[in-house]
Amino acid sequence: MTKKFTADGAKRKTKGDIPANQNFMIIIIGNQKGGAGKSTLTLLLANYLSLSKNHPVTVIDMDYQQSVAQKYERAKLLENDEPYTVVAASLEHFPGMKNIMCSNTEQIVLIDLPGKLDDDGLIPVFQSADLVICPFSYDEFSFESTVLFSVVLRKINEQVPIAYIPNRVKANVKYETRVDVDEQLSRLGQVTSPLPDRIDFQRVNTFQTPLPIVPVVLNAFETIYKQHFKNE
Repeated sequence: MTKKFTADGAKRKTKGDIPANQNFMIIIIGNQKGGAGKSTLTLLLANYLSLSKNHPVTVIDMDYQQSVAQKYERAKLLENDEPYTVVAASLEHFPGMKNIMCSNTEQIVLIDLPGKLDDDGLIPVFQSADLVICPFSYDEFSFESTVLFSVVLRKINEQVPIAYIPNRVKANVKYETRVDVDEQLSRLGQVTSPLPDRIDFQRVNTFQTPLPIVPVVLNAFETIYKQHFKNE
């Protein structure tokens, strides 16, 4: 049986004619910096929510490379049973798609954003977000890009919660800035446990997460789930 959920806390904003207590949610996965692992994280989160938590999920692939949409089409050619739908789109399509998405009040919509901030098409997407997932790495450029992304996001949607996921963390590297980065980002949102840099992540697709990856991502996703969702 599908578990119903609402965003953590009762005071969710209304989207159009959708009552605030309905089970509809928009989650955006974004960062200004390209190569942060947004698309892979989108796949992992879609698989987790649909396969582990039994939530209806739709993925909107707005990234330039549209790698999620390409994997989805390849999986269909192999006649795999898809646990969710992936739609290839661009930022300009979002306003026209929003009302259609909101008509299904039980689903979670995941949006894989392009790695940029200089597009006004981001404004309605940011305004509609109920939760933002922001992957980053512990290098100076990634941190600065993450902070800039967060500042711009907050100016457009000051109430939206942000979950930062340290991504592609190498086990044999000592990150001297890690403590400081975690401390500064925790002032803006929630910092989860890190995801390691492993070759297995390249095998994630739109119908399954390889079993060795599951325990690697589970802690971070369960932390986000417990914080921002609640079962009814």
